Amino acid sequence: MLKAVIFDMDGVIIDSEPMHHKAYHDMFDEVGIEVSSELYESFTGQSTINICKRLVEHFNLEASPETLVALKRKHYKQFFETNFDLTLIEGVLELIQDYHRNGLTLVLGSSAAMTSINQIFDRFDLNQYFKAKLSGADLKESKPHPEIFIKAAEASGFKPEECMVIEDSTNGIKAANNAGIYCVGFDSFHSKNQDYTKANKVITDFKEIYFDRVSSILN
Repeated sequence: MLKAVIFDMDGVIIDSEPMHHKAYHDMFDEVGIEVSSELYESFTGQSTINICKRLVEHFNLEASPETLVALKRKHYKQFFETNFDLTLIEGVLELIQDYHRNGLTLVLGSSAAMTSINQIFDRFDLNQYFKAKLSGADLKESKPHPEIFIKAAEASGFKPEECMVIEDSTNGIKAANNAGIYCVGFDSFHSKNQDYTKANKVITDFKEIYFDRVSSILN
């Protein structure tokens, strides 16, 4: 029986991709590199530090990964603080409230830094619904490694087979698979060129996974 739901954040709870895109590309400009669309899209779902490690290796940069992370977060913070049009993805608040109302335990498992997670959760008053929040930036491994979802399941207090992950990225879906957790792939126009073939269920609207439709999927 389904007992807990683990949410990704970027692309599932909030469309922060435009902010990340601008912050990353401002950072790319600052360090003088040109990142192809294909390479950039392969980063989806990974933590900032692991992305920056890949950039340093790929471009043979003298700057450290930590320096790139600091630059990216500087640009993101500036954009976040001036972006007053930022909204939750359509229907996700109703889904969160539906799950919470029906007694499911909710956990966040995001590759975003905890500072970014807290900014979003504070702005939209989401802490009241979630038992725990995990940041991939605080972990050794990054998606598609299953570490974040294994720890998210532990934080929920339930077994992986009693949990469900909602993800929008190829790397996130692979991470859920590798953790042995049922995965819903959210295929939205916010997520570009991602592979949903390994998801247990693919949706385009959160109404498709309201509690009464998924409560028995793990039986």
